Amino acid sequence: MLKHLDIQNYALIRNFSMDFDSGFSVITGETGAGKSILLGALSLILGQRADVQALMDKEKKCVIEGTFDIVNLDLKPIFDEENLDYENPLILRREIAANGKSRAFVNDTPVNLNVLKTLGERLVDIHSQHETLTLNESNFRLNLVDALLEKSEILNDYRSTYQAYKKVSEELKHLTDADSKLKADQDYFQFLFAELEELHLVAGEQETMEQDLEMMNHAEEIKRTLLQSSETLTGGDENVLSALQTADVNLKKIAKISSNLEEISNRFHSTIVELKDIDSELNSISDTVHFDPEKQIALTERLDKIYRLQTKHQVKTTTELLTIQSDLSSKLLDISTYSERIEKLQVQLSELTENLTKKAEILTLVRKKSAQHIEKQVQQTLSQLGMKDARLELQFLQTLDFTEHGKDFIKFMFSANLGSELRELSKVASGGELSRLMLAIKSIINQQNILPTIIFDEIDTGVSGDIAGKVAKIMQEMSKSMQVIVITHLPQMAAKARTHYRVYKRLDNQQTISEIKQLGSNEHIHAIASMISNETVTDSAISAAKELINDFQN
Repeated sequence: MLKHLDIQNYALIRNFSMDFDSGFSVITGETGAGKSILLGALSLILGQRADVQALMDKEKKCVIEGTFDIVNLDLKPIFDEENLDYENPLILRREIAANGKSRAFVNDTPVNLNVLKTLGERLVDIHSQHETLTLNESNFRLNLVDALLEKSEILNDYRSTYQAYKKVSEELKHLTDADSKLKADQDYFQFLFAELEELHLVAGEQETMEQDLEMMNHAEEIKRTLLQSSETLTGGDENVLSALQTADVNLKKIAKISSNLEEISNRFHSTIVELKDIDSELNSISDTVHFDPEKQIALTERLDKIYRLQTKHQVKTTTELLTIQSDLSSKLLDISTYSERIEKLQVQLSELTENLTKKAEILTLVRKKSAQHIEKQVQQTLSQLGMKDARLELQFLQTLDFTEHGKDFIKFMFSANLGSELRELSKVASGGELSRLMLAIKSIINQQNILPTIIFDEIDTGVSGDIAGKVAKIMQEMSKSMQVIVITHLPQMAAKARTHYRVYKRLDNQQTISEIKQLGSNEHIHAIASMISNETVTDSAISAAKELINDFQN
């Protein structure tokens, strides 16, 4: 429950600090005094978006902090999931800077706005007079029924099977789409693969063939140059190697005279050995260089085919072509196996569909039992609220496809008067009837102790007299199991409250500000009297207020 609220620099509120009691509390005040501003501020720490225009002083930041007792709430899993320290009481804080930047905190730990929203949904239900529009939303109607299910595990079981069904459906669709596309491209893939396979490509062969062809194209020049070089080294009586060998013999004769001469002699000798080896290789290479017209033509034709395919596939090496060939082979293999995989998935989907259909039918049955309970409780509550002939019927329809919520689509069929035909709620109910109906539904929901706090923002608009007292009684009953805070203009509602807060405006340095005060016993009486008399509080209004309070206390 909400224990404390601090507001700084928000709308008409400069500084606000208030403790809140358990049970039934009311907030009263003149129109425009700032009652709904409190809800706006509270909404910010419950995860709603911020608006910098709401700052009273545009040069200062706005700070809103709420303290909540969460001892009886199962919130620890949320804290664990968000890696937050679990503490009671829980403190939520929101800061909005003058430049519009917003920060959120849980127990002084910075968090993103979604964390505040997740926690806020488990802490407070703010119900405004405009919320009656949600009665016409399909998800609200389903959630209402599901909140009161006797066997909630049936819904969880259905959703678990639905997730498996959805996964297989999506996989089957993906595979079927891919299969259709691949089959459309199959002939083209087969043609591309055959082109590559026909060449019997070998990784790295392109470089070898290019080198061989280059040698063959210059065979005559290469052979002539090699022979001339060999002739220079060893040809004739006075060749280079012969002269060098003579010098080598002479150097060896003086090598022992000094270490320097010996080193030079050794180096000289090594050079002669290297030149002999070079001469041998020159002759060896020369023997292998031949001009072969047929081989030249074959190499040229094969390289032309490789170059053409490289251009076609926008690559530069035979290795890349082999990779493309392998990919095409995999695609062609996939095409041949897709049918088998699709058939297996179709069998799985058929089994899941049958299973899901049965679970959806069971879910519909338990929902209809829940709906009967809702119809009965709503009719009893509406009768208390002066609509003794009103009837609400939850009409179940079936969707064509499975959804996360089953196959149920629920309509609210309503009749306010005896003998009137049940018609769709949105077409027949007035604003006042919608408000009472929503109040009846809220009272049912909150019997389940789903939320610790509910706040009604002028839900009693358009209600007066005896009905106002009955609305107040319903609020009082709800407050036995939860904290109920009501913003109201009705004296009957205020008289029923355990705690009374009054919001008022005052001038401070030519600026209007809103403040709130918890009323004592005499102030409580005077506030109710002013609500009865509307203008000057008379002795008779005071007496009427006391009588109203005593009537509700008895």
